[in-house]
Order: sequence, then C-alpha cells, then structure tokens
Amino acid sequence: MSKEYILAIDQGTSGTKAVIFNDQGQLICKSTAELRSYYPHPGFVEQDPHEIYQNVLDAVGECLKAFREMKRDVNAICACGISNQRETYLLWNNDGEPLYNAIVWQCKRSVEICNRLQGTTVEEDIRSRTGLIVDPYFSGTKVMWLYENESDVRKAIDNGQAKGGTVDTWLLYKLTNGHSYLTDYTNACRTLFFNIDEFQWDNVLMEKFNLTLLNVPDAVPSAFEFGETTFEGLLPRAIPITGMIGDSHAAAFGEGCFDSGDAKATLGTGSSILMNTGDKRVPSQNGMVSTMCWSLPNRTDYALEGIIVTAGASIKWLRDQLGLFIDTSDTERMARKVADNNGVYLVPAFSGLGAPHWKMSARAVISGLTFGADKNHLVRAALESIPYQIKDVISAMESDAGISLQELKCDGGMTANTFVMQFIADILNTKVTNVGIGDVSALGAAYMAGIGCGLYKDVSDLEQLPGRQHDFVPGPEKDKVKKFYQGWQKAVERI
Repeated sequence: MSKEYILAIDQGTSGTKAVIFNDQGQLICKSTAELRSYYPHPGFVEQDPHEIYQNVLDAVGECLKAFREMKRDVNAICACGISNQRETYLLWNNDGEPLYNAIVWQCKRSVEICNRLQGTTVEEDIRSRTGLIVDPYFSGTKVMWLYENESDVRKAIDNGQAKGGTVDTWLLYKLTNGHSYLTDYTNACRTLFFNIDEFQWDNVLMEKFNLTLLNVPDAVPSAFEFGETTFEGLLPRAIPITGMIGDSHAAAFGEGCFDSGDAKATLGTGSSILMNTGDKRVPSQNGMVSTMCWSLPNRTDYALEGIIVTAGASIKWLRDQLGLFIDTSDTERMARKVADNNGVYLVPAFSGLGAPHWKMSARAVISGLTFGADKNHLVRAALESIPYQIKDVISAMESDAGISLQELKCDGGMTANTFVMQFIADILNTKVTNVGIGDVSALGAAYMAGIGCGLYKDVSDLEQLPGRQHDFVPGPEKDKVKKFYQGWQKAVERI
C-alpha cells in the first residue's frame, strides 16, 4: 500500500474538486463543492472571493472526511497542489479584504477597452511581450476596467494598497494567513502583464495600463515551496503547498505532454488545445497564442494554445433547445445510424468562432440540408464539428511551430463518445488517447506538487507510473473523413 499521498485542489469556475492521489497517481477519494457566479449586468460575470475560499475549504473538508472513513492516515498526506481557473482576477488590500468581487474569465465588461487598444502600439507590445492577444478573456483589461470605473479600487492602487492576483495567489495568500504572496509562471502569463521571454512582470506594459503601483506577486516555477497550511485546522499538522498551475496547463502536465509535439485537448463545453513546443517560444501567425506550457525549477516548456469557443455546448443546444434527444449518450448511437453526414454541416458559432479564425461576430449556421436529412444528420453534424475545429487548430499549430503532432491526448466529458474520438484520430491521422481519468487537472497539480516536494525526481519518474489510457488510431474511414473536412472548410468560408 502506498505510504504517501498528495492532496490536489482543482478550483474551477463552477466549483472546486478536492482529490487525494497516492504516489502511483491513483485516485483514492474526492469531493466536489459547487460555486456560485453572479451576473450584475449583461456580459458581467463575478464571483465572491470569500465564497471561492470557503468553497475550497468545504471541498477539502469533505475529501478528508472520506479519506478518514477509508481508514487512511491524514498524516500520510505529504503535500498539496493547486490548479485553478486561470484568467479570473482578484484585488485585495493589505488586510486581506477584497476590494471588489473576482472578475471571472468569462466576463466581457472590458470589450470597449480592448477595442480601444486594438490597432495601437500597445496591442503589438502585448503580442510581442506576452504572446497573447488583446481580448477580454485575459486578466489585464479586467483590471484596467476596475481602475477606470471603481473609485475605491483606483484609490487603493494609486496608494500602493492593492494586491492583485489570479485565483491561485488568492488561495495561497488566505491558506498561509497572508505569509505567502506568490504565483506560478503559467498563471502569470495569462494576465497581459507578464513577459514570457524574461520570466518577469513587464514594467512597460504595466505603465501603459496605468498600473505601475499595483502590487503583484512574485512569479516562480509551478513546482516550488509556496508555503504551508492546515486548511484552517482541517489537518492536524501543516503540509507544504509545492505545486501551483493553471488548470489547462495542469491537464497537459497530467496527461504527459512532456515533449515537443505532444498536445492535449480538453473536450468540454468549449475546448482548450495546448501543444508543447519545447524550450522555445513559438510566435503564432495563425490565430494561436504563445504561452508557457508548464515549468519546473530547472526547465520551462512553452506551448501554443488554441481556444475553441463551442464544442459540447452545441450538443447541449440540440438537446435543450431542439429536443432531438433526451440523454447526450444517445448521440453516438444516432450518429452511427447514418452512413455519412449527407453533406450536412453545423458551424457552431453560437458565440462566435475562436481559434484559428477569431471571428467573434460570426453566428452559427447549418448548411447542406435537404429533404433527405433527418435529426440523426443534425446530431452527426454537431458531433463532427468538434473534430473539424480541432483539425483547424492543430493544422495552424503545426504551421506555426514547424513540427508535426505526435499524439493528441484528450480529456473532458466528450471523450466518452467513441464516435467523436475515432473521428478525431481519422481526421488528424494520428493516435488519439483518452487518459482514462476525468480529474486530469487535479492529477497534473498532484504531479507538480509531487515533484515540488521531492516525491518524484522529475518527469521521468512520472513516465514510469501506470496508466489506464484508451488509444484510438486512424482507421479505414480516414480518407472519407478527409473529404468531409473539405466540406467543413467550405461551410466555414461561407460565414
């Protein structure tokens, strides 16, 4: 039996998962606590900082309770790792009291600020220094909005009394009673403030954003001795927090994207695709963003990232709005009832098209309908739209990086659909892997913490751990799928 365990916290937008893994990377127990979001105005999305923190304590408390009920010793928990929703940003004062609600990554309040920055030298500075694009998705313009519109926030920043940080930093600060004020590179690089070539906050950009007096945490590798905590007495002794990493990056690390050309795709409501580009930052000319993939004290890997706005959400729309089926598990059977797509395509631009097109004004289109089409063709078209969009992104990444995809590792709810997974393998003409665990961001945080505390020496130790993956390889349909993809490209061109 394993003698050492790692507690992983995956703090997401809809809630927090607390998961305990053993030293073989096997899930022992977990608990989930739901988190509320607030929508004070159209397009505004906020969360209460105190509720975020309490949400974590609630999840950890329930997880530890389950661990004890399994007759396991909590003193054998050797470290904690944290993964988190990345671009959500918080501000608090020197007493640890929030100056405003957390502005969630989904929030669109800074659209006008982004419009103001586009086409200026600031936009080019952001791209060249941070690898990102001007978009309300990222933290920087959210903070600019608060500074310009909330007098209390502006006063606190101008007086040097405001501390800023992403969710990882807020949790660390609270869990250590204000003793630790740090972030990791993967979270820092999502703010529009961080220079990913120099590994430090960018004074040029901070000045252009009028935020030079904002206090920001020291940025360090994802495996690091961040501090220690008892989780407000939930543990009998303090354990070190030795891993902090943004959730999408944690998923890539948990899935073993350790080499250049390895990529992961999270197939959920939307999709985040990260491709490891090794120790070199790769600028994108094809609608991707350059970012850090993950970092250790002696190694940092970069990545290209593409965001697909709508993936599984289109399936939910067919169910909830059109009533074409009752359970999403029915979609695989329905898609297989027809021999092919019959020329029917769904371009799911319900909220615009993300990477590599970035046409946020586009709207969804169903094309190719004839009297021969039925609801099964619509369902199949919706499922096919996920692999098509992944192909668009991967092709752009390969063009940018000058490297070929080695393997696509997938996680998320849609991986249960074998029609989708096989279609991805056929359209990419490469192996596609379902890692066999739903809590892959938590697993990545646990692995990072394990390296940070010395439980694992480096990624070579992680590569030796047992896995439960399910592989899909290109099949006899790959040539037919290639022709289907040409029809998709024409459908996208029309909008």
